[in-house]
Amino acid sequence: MPTHFEESLQRDINRIRGKVVEMADLDVHALRGCMKSLTEKDRVLAYSVIFGDQRIDELEKEVDRLCLEFLVRQQPAAEPLRFVYATIRTNLELERVGDYAEGIARQVLKLTSMDVPIPFSRFEEIANLSVRMLQDAVKSFVERRPDLARKTMATEETVDTLKSRLNSDLIILHQKGSLSLEALNPLMMIARHLERVSDQAKNICTEAVYMCTGEYERHKGSESIRLLFVDLHNSCRSQMAEAIASSLQQPRFVFSSAGLEPAAIDPATLNFLKEKGLDPSRQTSKAVEQIPNLDHYQIIIALAQEARIIFPGPPTKTVCLDWSVSDPSKLQGTPSEIHAAYEATYQFLRDHIAGLVEAVIGNKSKQTSTNTP
Repeated sequence: MPTHFEESLQRDINRIRGKVVEMADLDVHALRGCMKSLTEKDRVLAYSVIFGDQRIDELEKEVDRLCLEFLVRQQPAAEPLRFVYATIRTNLELERVGDYAEGIARQVLKLTSMDVPIPFSRFEEIANLSVRMLQDAVKSFVERRPDLARKTMATEETVDTLKSRLNSDLIILHQKGSLSLEALNPLMMIARHLERVSDQAKNICTEAVYMCTGEYERHKGSESIRLLFVDLHNSCRSQMAEAIASSLQQPRFVFSSAGLEPAAIDPATLNFLKEKGLDPSRQTSKAVEQIPNLDHYQIIIALAQEARIIFPGPPTKTVCLDWSVSDPSKLQGTPSEIHAAYEATYQFLRDHIAGLVEAVIGNKSKQTSTNTP
C-alpha cells in the first residue's frame, strides 16, 4: 500500500500533468485555428486565436505556481525533482507555442484582404507535422516515454526541409511577380512560426528524456556564436561583410552570408576584396534557405531594408540589426567615384563588425567571470 506521502506526491504530479495537457490542447487548437483562418480567410477565427492566447498565458502562470508549491510542500529529490524541473521548462516551451500561434493569426489578418496565390498544401504539410510533433512530445512527457521522445525529435529535420522548400516556392512566386512583397513577408513569417513549433516540440522531448533518464542533450549550435549577414542578392555587401568578419579570425564565431534573391558575386567586389588583402575564394552566393540551422543563429544583420523580412518575429532570442548600407556595385560613375563607394561601404562594415565582435566577446567574458565561483 502506498504511504500517505506517496499518495500526496502522486496527486500533485497528476494535477500538474493535467494542466500541462490542458495547455498543450489549447496550443493545438490555436494552431489548427490559424490554419483554418488562413485557408478560409476567416478574420473572426484569427481574432479568436489572438485573444485565446490569454488563457494559455494564464495556464503558464498556474503551472509555475503549482510547481513552486510542489517544491515547497514535497521537497522532492531524484525523479520527482527532475519532473518538476522539466515541467517548468516544458511550461515555457508550451507558452511560446501559444505566442507563435498568436503571431500566425496576426499575419493571417494581413493576408485576408489580399488576393494572392498561397500554396496551402505546403503550409498544411508543415502545420500537420509540427502539430503532430507537439502532441507526441507532450505525450512522451506525460506518459514518461523517452523512446517516443527520441523518435519525435528526429522529425524536426523534416520540418526544416519542408520550410526551406516552402520559402523557395514563395520566393519564386515573388520573382515571377505573382506574389507582392507585402504578401511575401507574412507568408514567410507564418512558415517560420510553424517551423518554430517543431523546435519547441523538440525541446519538450529533450526535457522528457531528461526527466525519465537524467540525460540531457545540449542544443545544437550553443557552443558557437553564429552571425548571418543578409542583403538582396548576396553578390556585394553581404559578401564583403562575410570576408571582413572572417578575416578577424575569431574561433568562437561562425560567419555566413546569404541573399533573398541570390545572384553571382559581383566581379568588382571580388577585385576590391583582393585589393584589401582578403580572400573570398571560398565564399559562394547562396539563398537564405540554404543556410543550415538558420534558427540557431544568434545574430542576423540586414544590410538592406528588404532583408529585414527574414527577422524572426517575437518571441525570439535572436539579435536582429539593421545596417542598411549603399550597394556600391549599383553605382554609375567614374572609376574613382565607384572605388570611393566601395571604400565607404567597406569602412562602414569593418567598423561596425569590429565593434560588434568586441562587444559580444566582452559580454561573454563578463558572464564567464560572473559565473565563476
